Amino acid sequence: MKNLLLAACPLLMILCLGSTAVAATQGVSSGDFTVLRTLPAREATQGVANDRQFLYAVQNSSIGKYDRETGKRVGGWSGDPTVFIHINSCQVRGKDLVCAMSNYPNVPMWSSVEWFDTATMTHVRTHSFGPGRGSLTWIDWHDGNWWACFANYDGDGGEAPRDHRATVLVRMDENFVPQEQWLFPEDVLERFGHHSASGGRWGRDGRLYVTGHDAPELYVLELPSAGGRLQHVATYRLPTHGQAFDWDAVDDSRLWTIDRESQTLVTSQLAAPRAHLSQGK
Repeated sequence: MKNLLLAACPLLMILCLGSTAVAATQGVSSGDFTVLRTLPAREATQGVANDRQFLYAVQNSSIGKYDRETGKRVGGWSGDPTVFIHINSCQVRGKDLVCAMSNYPNVPMWSSVEWFDTATMTHVRTHSFGPGRGSLTWIDWHDGNWWACFANYDGDGGEAPRDHRATVLVRMDENFVPQEQWLFPEDVLERFGHHSASGGRWGRDGRLYVTGHDAPELYVLELPSAGGRLQHVATYRLPTHGQAFDWDAVDDSRLWTIDRESQTLVTSQLAAPRAHLSQGK
């Protein structure tokens, strides 16, 4: 709780929801979530990850490391942008920051997983998927498996005849050998627009939570009992627009997201009861 009580005066930022500008401060509800805290981070354009001490802001070929208590930038990493083209999301696993990367918007699409030491913020290893399924936007370790989302796009960054409807979730073993794969629900694909799934994390409730690129929404999905398409269970309204997110490492009922326009890290907590959530099909 200490980090949430840090500021004596509320931090103020403008979060754009649709075409309406909404002033968001500590303790102010926006949609289904209440914004608790905002922190400026110049790398906050793709996503955010966190552990119990630090926050990590993700920006294509650079990552910023910020102290949770003070919000001060305490370290970071910057790579060759011709090699580290599009780091889209990261998660902390043990002492490593595990990141999903692609060459978006270049084609043919290729993808890789990149590991960084969180203590030294140095790049330590890589695993290449090469071309094939699409652009890796997020990867999550859950239930003894890697769960990876390979995005496909309409137009720029896509490979015809595939479009965003070909976005796929792949379950892999610890050695990245594919085991199963699923398409996304059709109504969620409509919400993605011409883009795709930018963030994804499993929740403790055994459901998969996914964000798109633009819409201020968090989609709750489940594996199907039969067939090859995920099921849409519910939708949360978010105080920020899409992009990669992370469950809070201290209190996993809270969520870290980014506001890319203001390059800000945002933590929020569910404000509406589950009965008030927008239901999926």
